[in-house]
Amino acid sequence: MLQATSPASLPWIQVAPDAPYFITEDGQPWTPVGQNDAITWPELEGLFRRKNLQAVEEYLAYLSAHGVTCLRLMLEYAQVQYRYFEKPAGTFNPRMVQLWDDLFALCAKYGLRILLTPYDTFWMWIKWKYHPYNKQLGGPCAARGQWLLCRDTMEVIKNRLTFVIERWGGSGVLFAWDLWNEMHPAHMGNSSENFSAAATELSQHVRELEMRLYGRSHPQTVSIFGPILYTNPDTADTIFRHPLLDFASTHFYDAKTIDYPKNTVDSAIKVGELVREALEHAPANRPFFDSEHGPIHLFKDKKHTLAPEFDDEYFRHIQWAHLASGAAGGGMRWPNRHPHTLTPGMRVAQKNMVGFLPLINWANFKRKNLNQEIKASEPAFAVMGCGDEQQAVVWLLRQDALYQRNRLMNPAAVPLDVELHIPNLADGTYQITTWNTQEGKIREQFQTEAWDGYCCFIVPAVRTDVAIAVSKLPE
Repeated sequence: MLQATSPASLPWIQVAPDAPYFITEDGQPWTPVGQNDAITWPELEGLFRRKNLQAVEEYLAYLSAHGVTCLRLMLEYAQVQYRYFEKPAGTFNPRMVQLWDDLFALCAKYGLRILLTPYDTFWMWIKWKYHPYNKQLGGPCAARGQWLLCRDTMEVIKNRLTFVIERWGGSGVLFAWDLWNEMHPAHMGNSSENFSAAATELSQHVRELEMRLYGRSHPQTVSIFGPILYTNPDTADTIFRHPLLDFASTHFYDAKTIDYPKNTVDSAIKVGELVREALEHAPANRPFFDSEHGPIHLFKDKKHTLAPEFDDEYFRHIQWAHLASGAAGGGMRWPNRHPHTLTPGMRVAQKNMVGFLPLINWANFKRKNLNQEIKASEPAFAVMGCGDEQQAVVWLLRQDALYQRNRLMNPAAVPLDVELHIPNLADGTYQITTWNTQEGKIREQFQTEAWDGYCCFIVPAVRTDVAIAVSKLPE
């Protein structure tokens, strides 16, 4: 029988001391590569009542083999009534506890970590009349709009967090806490006034208990549905700059592009814009990544699942826009497919991005977004990039090579040479590595010089897209 994973099963993850990225406790760079998953979706449903642990183990082994390092998971998934973590409130469901014991142990076996959020606030909101926290069912809360205002509810929330910390909090499988999924004014009386206070109370409770039990704590964030930042701009103070949080995360949804993609280019360009906007909000040394995105309007409202060929390219483009613009990893897709699974092509795309990661020293990469500052000789390309004085990451995406019929990139487009001018690099010799994002391998490597704050070179024969790693060589 699988047992709850031991505290020493995997090194803990922490924020790098000198860069807005993550490292293991023994100093090795670590990048969150993964997606949103759920305990009721096809690959993990075998955990409940141990119906098919072998299938779950095979799935996790498959993820690990494709470079996935992290799953974002909700402790319960309230779309269905038999996956509540507590029922009644304060009484922990032994079948769910066993499910998480098994999942932590299996993740430890395959080197996978979990970004854990304690509530599925989307389905909890929609199906509130069935939720054990509802006062009409004996719970603490009279109305869903009072979740983060009601003192009795806050105590029950902290009690759940205490249980999880005491049982699994000593494990390195727990990458980080998303203390509240998509914190929203609707959760606190249709006002954002209490954002900071709610985040403070949850953060202090978790950190103080972890420090008392384990002498250290896991990184913390609070996520938000991205468009709320425009309707309630004051929420940015909590999401990006709260002094107790360790990294920032938002959910990238944009009505005209990401939510309802018409092609595989515009969504990626929007992701680049959203990353730049996020980094302008966040402190320079605070990691940022999108922890949820996908074609939600097309799937949920239009009842349409993207064709795998289109979705694979849409996915691949978004992850490279995310990474190159200065976020950690490639972002975390919400599948928005039927069934809720990522395609094999998306797994290949993740593996191919992971192959690129060792070309950059992330633990010392004090990046700034350079999407607008990097200049390309060919206006046909969208440019996304970031850099510091020693390194840079650039991704070029062709905008004039889309098929009219299926809105995919034309791999037979006439190749173009692109001259790049990257600013802010210290004078010296640089290794340039261009990367084929579709095949996951090096295209070419060469050296060039940077003078007077610019590194200029030509990337030859680009048909659709290319990633580029720029790294200063020792004197």
